[in-house]
Amino acid sequence: MRHPLRLLASFSPASTQSGPLETPIGIECARPPRLPWLVDATAESFEQELPAPIPVLVDFWAPWCGPCKWVSPAIAEQARARAGQIKVVKLDIDTAPEIASRYSVQGIPTLMLARDGKEVDRLVGAPQKSQLESWLEGQLAV
Repeated sequence: MRHPLRLLASFSPASTQSGPLETPIGIECARPPRLPWLVDATAESFEQELPAPIPVLVDFWAPWCGPCKWVSPAIAEQARARAGQIKVVKLDIDTAPEIASRYSVQGIPTLMLARDGKEVDRLVGAPQKSQLESWLEGQLAV
């Protein structure tokens, strides 16, 4: 979705006579570019996102899950801080229950680390930022 950006002209000869002049200048702000290291997967795209030349951290979450919302900023921060070292794939289990079942996700948030498309470790629950960083450090050192 694109959102138009409207700027106010704060000074013009007309504004001194009748107040500020609002001028739409036709600039549109596009959505931020898709970041290849932070992906929102769907049931249809998940299998294509999992294989990668770098480790993949899958975040199994749901929009109604409070702990998922709490840990999400820390996960996004790790994706940005470790760009090129790790890829984060977020999967809403409400829209992909068959995938959650296939990976035996029984509680959320569940963070699964995969290498070459295969699970190597998982973390269930909402870890604190320091715990998440420590877990990823250990996993990426392997």
